[in-house]
Amino acid sequence: MTLSLISLLSQDISGLWLLLKTSTDEIMHQDITPLCAADIQDQLKKRFAYLSGGRGQDGSPVITFPDYPAFSEVPDKEFQNVMTYLTSIPSLQDAGIGFILVIDRRQDKWTSVKASVLRIAASFPANLQLVLVLRPTGFFQRTLSDLAFKFNRDDFKMKVPVIMLSSVPELHGYIDKSQLTEDLGGTLDYCHTRWLCHRTAIESFALMVKQTAQMLQSFGTELAETELPNDVQSTSSVLCAHTEKKDKAKEDMRLALDEGQSILDSIREPLAKSPEQSLNQDQLDNQTTVQRLLAQLNETEAAFDEFWAKHQQKLEQCLQLRHFEQDFREVKAALDVSAQKIATFTDVGNSLAHVEHLLKDLASFEEKSSAAVERARALSLDGEQLIDNKHYAVDSIRPKCHELQHLCDQLAAEVAQRKGLLHKSLELHGLLEASMKWCDEGIYLLASQPVDKCQSQDGAEAALQEIEKFLETGAENKIQELNKIYQDYEPILTQDLMEHVQKVFQKQESMEEMFHRRQASLKKLAAKQTRPVQPVAPRPEALTKSPCPSPGVRRGSENNSSEGNALRRGPYRRAKSEMSESRQGRSSSTGDEEESLAILRRHVMNELLDTERVYVEELLCVLEGYAAEMDNPLMTHLISAGLQNKKDVLFGNMEEIYHFHNRIFLRELENYIDCPELVGRCFLERMEEFQIYEKYCQNKPRSESLWRQCSDCPFFQECQKKLDHKLSLDSYLLKPVQRITKYQLLLKEMLKYSKSCEGAEDLQEALSSILGILKAVNDSMHLIAITGYDGNLSDLGKLLMQGSFSVWTDHKKGHAKVKDLARFKPMQRHLFLHEKAVLFCKKREENGEGYEKAPSYSYKQSLNMTAVGITENVKGDVKKFEIWYNAREEVYIIQAPTPEIKAAWVNEIRKVLTSQLQACREASQHRALEQSQSLPLPASSNTSPTKGNARNVKKLEERKTDPLSLEGYVSSTALPKPPEKGKGWSKTSHPLEAPEDNDGWSSAEEPINSSDAEEEGGVGPRKLAPGKYTVVADDEKGSPSALAVRSGDVVEVVEEGEEGLWYVRNLTSSKEGWVPATSLSTLLGKSSSAQCLSSSESSAGSAPLSNSSSCSESCGAPLSDLQG
Repeated sequence: MTLSLISLLSQDISGLWLLLKTSTDEIMHQDITPLCAADIQDQLKKRFAYLSGGRGQDGSPVITFPDYPAFSEVPDKEFQNVMTYLTSIPSLQDAGIGFILVIDRRQDKWTSVKASVLRIAASFPANLQLVLVLRPTGFFQRTLSDLAFKFNRDDFKMKVPVIMLSSVPELHGYIDKSQLTEDLGGTLDYCHTRWLCHRTAIESFALMVKQTAQMLQSFGTELAETELPNDVQSTSSVLCAHTEKKDKAKEDMRLALDEGQSILDSIREPLAKSPEQSLNQDQLDNQTTVQRLLAQLNETEAAFDEFWAKHQQKLEQCLQLRHFEQDFREVKAALDVSAQKIATFTDVGNSLAHVEHLLKDLASFEEKSSAAVERARALSLDGEQLIDNKHYAVDSIRPKCHELQHLCDQLAAEVAQRKGLLHKSLELHGLLEASMKWCDEGIYLLASQPVDKCQSQDGAEAALQEIEKFLETGAENKIQELNKIYQDYEPILTQDLMEHVQKVFQKQESMEEMFHRRQASLKKLAAKQTRPVQPVAPRPEALTKSPCPSPGVRRGSENNSSEGNALRRGPYRRAKSEMSESRQGRSSSTGDEEESLAILRRHVMNELLDTERVYVEELLCVLEGYAAEMDNPLMTHLISAGLQNKKDVLFGNMEEIYHFHNRIFLRELENYIDCPELVGRCFLERMEEFQIYEKYCQNKPRSESLWRQCSDCPFFQECQKKLDHKLSLDSYLLKPVQRITKYQLLLKEMLKYSKSCEGAEDLQEALSSILGILKAVNDSMHLIAITGYDGNLSDLGKLLMQGSFSVWTDHKKGHAKVKDLARFKPMQRHLFLHEKAVLFCKKREENGEGYEKAPSYSYKQSLNMTAVGITENVKGDVKKFEIWYNAREEVYIIQAPTPEIKAAWVNEIRKVLTSQLQACREASQHRALEQSQSLPLPASSNTSPTKGNARNVKKLEERKTDPLSLEGYVSSTALPKPPEKGKGWSKTSHPLEAPEDNDGWSSAEEPINSSDAEEEGGVGPRKLAPGKYTVVADDEKGSPSALAVRSGDVVEVVEEGEEGLWYVRNLTSSKEGWVPATSLSTLLGKSSSAQCLSSSESSAGSAPLSNSSSCSESCGAPLSDLQG
């Protein structure tokens, strides 16, 4: 749409508005008088004259002057206004015929009749055709009027005849009854109030239409004269402002149309009530007037809509152009920056490793610049689309599209050229490295040949064959022609690189010359046996069989010595042999080992940083390419109904995770690039922030479900197409879950190579913390699947452990048969151990796919930890333990999947019960102190889980004296006794109440192992064997030089040495040393291999929980693979 066409359309609309204004002016009588019904409403209400709508035989309008006693008192101004207004209502055609006046003075006097007629004759503003006067009906007044009229006819000098009528029937002879109102004996339906209401409404509507026309004309002029802005914000503001004004204009037109239709319905109301009734002429004129105004208003609205559509299109195209121009400036600036950076890639490298590093940098640059290139090409396509859509600024868009294409092609060509040169350099340095390696191997071969053995014919022949065989490998490794090298690699040959090539070639020639001389000597020895000669050259000592090639010689390293002199000196050969020997056995060298570990640590650190950067970029890509697009109005039509307002469900708190990694964690990680062994501190300082992953993982099932419902939504396909992703969104939504599990693997690797470094303890603590977060995430995924629990799970305190177990019940109050059967029919229950309660739930079947396979748990019962006790060992099964409630009123025999899981649960329950009793004792001490000092003690929320409940404290103290608590189990009523010196938790007999019954507590699938009791009660030193163990007692007698271990440490018994010593490696502290066998037996107690957890009663020295204890039976649970 060109601007000239818009101008023409604006002129057409201006013409329509002018026509509409003219019509309203006619209705409002602006060319005659400014009077409106609303202005003289009070005067019209007096009804001393009215226009009934009746017509004479020739169509003359009839104005009636009804009997109005106070007619003489009406002011001349009011009388003149009413007459002027009434005569202006009929059409010009009807008014041109002339008016018929009907003056009803039947109840008046002749004097009043005369005055009225004279007053009307003197001030009537229009043409008169006939004046009909109904004279007084009284005999005297009628006689008087006849005489007076005859003798005073000259007084009525009017241009039309004045006819005195004696009765109404006479009036009907002049005007038909259907054109007269009921008070004049006619049938014309006339209501003065209704007439006045219609006139007021019509004139008000006409005024509204006129104002609307003026408003449209002003708005149209503003639109036509608007200059197009030059920036996005101004164009958006103009478009928004014009749209608001358009909406207001449309609303005004709608109100006007509604008002007109309402008036039209009011005029037609008599017809709606009685179809037989007809409208008088004035009513028909009113109807025609309103219909004409409505038609013109509709026509104007249609023209305005057409004009607005063209104007809106122009503004929207202008906005598209401004967006295109703004994006063009940004993209061009990015491409210019990329072009400047690629111009700095002039180095071709000075070694193979250097070239590989440059190639990696170039690949990284290409990857980063690809975003700008892709955006530029996409913008060029957008520009072509604008051209195809008939945009008015084609001459401005097309050159920019061509420029973008040229810049992209130019940058791609520059990158390809630099990549080609670097590959050439890589090829050349590879050839030089191969030649250097071949020379080193040749030197090693010459130095390693025993001179004395070469004196014999067989020895000489063997050495000669060895040399010839080696020289055959030179075809693949050595530089053949120096001139060909110069010719093939001319584009990358700098002065330094050319000197390096010459030095390598000289070294190669010198080495070949040595080989040729050795060949000549050996051939003479092989051809003719001569007298043995004492060898002069020293024999190399302890030569290795396989040479260790030296790395390529860097440029400039041979400036101060010639290769020929070095090869001719005997010490050089010995040094080469010793170097190879040193490399072969560098595992025994502390310096080489530390250097190797440092390289490995840097490798792990580089992997951590590289993957962290990629992770941050992927998160940003998802947030900008998917999440932000959900709020883009231009993409709304692609979003399905099920996806509306679900961004928080789909993406969770990914934005929070991105900001943490991008703004904080990545930057702090980069500070440790030179000291990777200290990176554990970075994790420890930010461990609280890592809790955000728990929220993300808890939302993951909802996100996964929503994705499956809406994965085929066109919105996702469009976003994936724009991002040019090969994988769909669900793969990227899994990235945070994969990342949090990756950290523990990297920390394990870093710890593996940093055991003797300063930051080893921080790395170990960071690894434990990350594993703790994974455990918390995993546990929370199970926790949110609990159904049927009425209370708030958060009131139960922190979730410590969860897992599936076989459970038997033995309640004192239960029925005898049920009690007997219970021991043979275990219930499968999933237990959740909180700080304040333990929950028993039933695991439901898993259905669906992905996260929908996550199990759900039906709540069955819970036990308050303030009334819980445990029996650590159940006779007959090392995997069983007891949880009892209220002094053994309720007893639950729990069978864990493995002894390690059982030990972990017992240890954790012991910690909870011990801490509770300690809190209760502290509360009691506070109360005692309060009573002794008579001072109020403020209540503390964290003093006791029972919050000062005296009854629970009393119950705990009573349970303390229970003999059961002192032998076979640990309860919350007794603090654990300190272990005896050199021993762990004592293994005593089972509870007195059920020493015999415990033998029978076993499942039908697992018969009782009769050897368990013997093993537990056995005495004497244990037989040691290599393997991993858990320490169950502290080493308090160790000498300062001995290996220090603590209860709970995981150690590896490596081998048995002399004098009753065992070599032990402490896997917890990463230290190792020799330990006497007697002390080791005491320290390990009855701990089994494979890292069995201790049953020691020292809560302070309990072993850390293994991974299996935190997620037992969770192979199908959500995030079951988080433990790595």
